[in-house]
Amino acid sequence: MNSKIDSLCVVLPAAGIGKRMSQNIPKQYLKINDKCIIEHTIERLLSHPRIGQVMVVLAEHDNIFSALEISKNAKVCTTIGGKERSDSVLAGLKAISEQTWVLVHDAARPCLTHTDIDALIDFCIEQNTGAILASPVRDTMKRSQHNQKIENTENRDNLWHAQTPQMFKHEQLISSLEQALAHGVAITDEASAMEFANVDCFIVSGREDNIKITRPSDLNLAAFILTQQKEETCV
Repeated sequence: MNSKIDSLCVVLPAAGIGKRMSQNIPKQYLKINDKCIIEHTIERLLSHPRIGQVMVVLAEHDNIFSALEISKNAKVCTTIGGKERSDSVLAGLKAISEQTWVLVHDAARPCLTHTDIDALIDFCIEQNTGAILASPVRDTMKRSQHNQKIENTENRDNLWHAQTPQMFKHEQLISSLEQALAHGVAITDEASAMEFANVDCFIVSGREDNIKITRPSDLNLAAFILTQQKEETCV
């Protein structure tokens, strides 16, 4: 099967506030090297030749994104999201034109590489199935009780840290999200909606430096990774 697709759309949910960052602005607008996190992320996505559009899903009263230079890029569109990530992703999916495949990526993952994007797209198209990027769990995994007392050690065989992008067929993802939301299922990523709908979903092993910025210390780590990647010329 031909794995070449010239123009894919990425839905970028960016309506959250990032409570764990303890900042007075949403985390996607914190800066790394004089650019907002979301600017780094969008620029990285649009620098890939197989991505033709980024649909940014914003909070209703967001007044920051429109002031960024990246918002004026002809390949960047916006729509309004909802209370939860799943609501925002669904809004973004419905705001783009109908297409076969779509990717969903975290606004706070600016270190995504072209090699990982290619690996994900190639797998999905060649296998005709949805998949996510993920990295294998390497640390010992503990399950605790509510008071943080250790209950047991989990077997880490076949355990993965889910990442983004996650790539699925457009209409299938809409349907799966709608089903899950209608049943009140907690959706933490797009794959969890597909799992609820009993749709096959696979893992494509990705780089561990595709980190999600969730805590203040992650900003310095992301800055270091971006510098290293630039030196590698491996975006």
